[in-house]
Amino acid sequence: MYDAAARSAAVRIWRRGKDLELMHRSMGLAALGFLTLVPLLIVVAAVDPAQGQGFAEWLGRGLGVSMGAQREVAELFASPRKALESTTAFGLAALAVFGLTFGAALQTGYEKAWEVPAARWHTMWRHAVWLAALIGYLFASAQITQDRGAGEMAFVTSLWHFATAILSAVLFFWWSQRLLLGGRVQWRALLPGAVLTALGLVGLRVFSQLVFSPLIASNAVAYGAYGTVLVVQSWLVGVSVVVFGGAVVGRLVHEEYPRLARLLRGRRRT
Repeated sequence: MYDAAARSAAVRIWRRGKDLELMHRSMGLAALGFLTLVPLLIVVAAVDPAQGQGFAEWLGRGLGVSMGAQREVAELFASPRKALESTTAFGLAALAVFGLTFGAALQTGYEKAWEVPAARWHTMWRHAVWLAALIGYLFASAQITQDRGAGEMAFVTSLWHFATAILSAVLFFWWSQRLLLGGRVQWRALLPGAVLTALGLVGLRVFSQLVFSPLIASNAVAYGAYGTVLVVQSWLVGVSVVVFGGAVVGRLVHEEYPRLARLLRGRRRT
């Protein structure tokens, strides 16, 4: 009985998460995201020619929180015009360089999840490509999550936006794993992790609506802007856990699929 429990999926996931140092690595990725990626995204969001949105609108839609909580988040960031006026070419270049560390940290996590050797230094160009793709993905996601309007078509539009968001997330994280792992893992093996990551982000969005939205409001009253920062940082930790956890569980699903397929074939024959 002990041997069966030790070989169970839950125990194997727990062991692999422990080997990956899931929480420690997730907190590190979240801190990198807040310090290096967020400033870059603030500038990118400010130059949105279509909507003139700032990063606060992007983040509010990503959190999926209420309008009141979005206003508290908006208090943390300058307006798009001020962001552009205070940005220099040197500062933007520095942000881009530091933003590459975010891709490097994610690559290291994927390598640990799949137990492949660390990539060589000359593959760092992958971080730049991935960072550019991430900015484009977040920009497109912000457009997808625009207000859905009202009327009879609102429900249909919401379903379309939801399906598009799920599909785009699956494709992005599927491609991200393949790129950052340097093609050392097959596309088919990476698909379960991409699907689980996208579904995990949906679950995190629901959790944000139920927990983070009222928490932002209460923390803003109790601690001011600092309380809102803590909630946003906690959300980034949740995103990092979902991204790394999706890769870990996705690998297990890929490894267990042949055995489950044999079991299903055996039941059908009987």
